[in-house]
Amino acid sequence: MIATKYSKEIIVKKDDIDVLNHVNNVRYVQWIQDISTDHWFSSIEGKLSSNYIWVVASHFIEYKSSALLNDKLIIETYVEKFEGSMSYRHVEIRNSITNRIIVKALTKWCLIDFKTKKSMQIPTEILELDF
Repeated sequence: MIATKYSKEIIVKKDDIDVLNHVNNVRYVQWIQDISTDHWFSSIEGKLSSNYIWVVASHFIEYKSSALLNDKLIIETYVEKFEGSMSYRHVEIRNSITNRIIVKALTKWCLIDFKTKKSMQIPTEILELDF
């Protein structure tokens, strides 16, 4: 599998800032989930029905630096591999001006059958998508 990177740029807003005047750690988790979801839906658009959902099995997050109000950030993600019912997705958040890494994350996602709400083996139609 050749990983295809998916990215978007955001600007840090006042609502993202905590009492220490930098981005709150909870916001980074939200951005990790948002970019992952965006990548999934852009990959399945017109190709798959919504019979599948992904749930987080685990997050490993490294906070390398701080982001501040009005910083422009690039959030980039790709799927490293699939195993059984699991997907291993990397997310990296960088300052778009300095290219400094702010956050690195590896999330293990579990594929769920939407109807039964049970985990399932990743089917060929997903494995063949361009991630």
